[in-house]
Amino acid sequence: MSFNNLIGNDKIKNVLNESIKNENILHSYLFYGVEGIGKKLFAMNFAKMILCNNKNNKPCEECKSCIEFETKNNPDFFHIEPEGNSIKIDQIRQMQKNILEKPINSSKKVYIIDNADSMTKEAQNCLLKTLEEPQKFIVIILIASNENNILATVKSRCTKMYFQKLTDADIKKFLNEKFSTTNLDENMLKLCNGSISKSIKVIEKTSILNQIKSIVDLLDSNNELDIINQNEVFYNNKDDVYLLLDYMYVLLFEKINTNKLNKNYYINAMELVQNTKNKLFNSNNYDMTIDNMLIKLGK
Repeated sequence: MSFNNLIGNDKIKNVLNESIKNENILHSYLFYGVEGIGKKLFAMNFAKMILCNNKNNKPCEECKSCIEFETKNNPDFFHIEPEGNSIKIDQIRQMQKNILEKPINSSKKVYIIDNADSMTKEAQNCLLKTLEEPQKFIVIILIASNENNILATVKSRCTKMYFQKLTDADIKKFLNEKFSTTNLDENMLKLCNGSISKSIKVIEKTSILNQIKSIVDLLDSNNELDIINQNEVFYNNKDDVYLLLDYMYVLLFEKINTNKLNKNYYINAMELVQNTKNKLFNSNNYDMTIDNMLIKLGK
């Protein structure tokens, strides 16, 4: 069976493998859990197994369906992604037109709706019609990081598969296999938050994250000027600012446990970092927001 190349969530592997083995494929699934833990990879592997024409060994990698799946030419597989910031009703309507056509190579047709939590309400209500009265040969897999953005009526018609965060051991195993390194300290592992995609970013940005650690270590000195002068790391890495602020938050939380005398200061500092993230998300002036944070941290 497949999934052997994927890390973590063994219970889901077993459930999906059994459904393939027993030919008990349901019409609709919701794969949900935090971003970057492999939901899409699971969905792609599952789709390939469903479409495989070999009854005894799925995926066989040799049948026409498997070969065309690997070359992204399988006429029975469809991958729907957001156009811009959302999946729109026209995309779902186009899918519904296609659903009426019978499979070409396989006994099933599989539709993966990626980032399904970005669907507009109109798109979700439109999709509901298909979920309520699905064609027998259709399998729809919704992938979402924020389950709360999916309408209850949509969720109720899907078999929900909750993907758990990967353990630190899983993350270390992945990094060792991928990068031949497990050189992440405990706080960087916390920053990964059980996410493979985030762990890759942490590895790539380790040197920058070490600069953030230097800033947090400076807080014990109460030297306001030294702290303010650290703004360059934020100015030069605007695309990664949320990663930097998340790491700062993790380090400040650690300070609470190691520096009991300044506990209230670090609690307030954590709140300040969170407020800074919120302001940046709401498109406040970048440089001014960062400077304001560093000034307040230095006081």
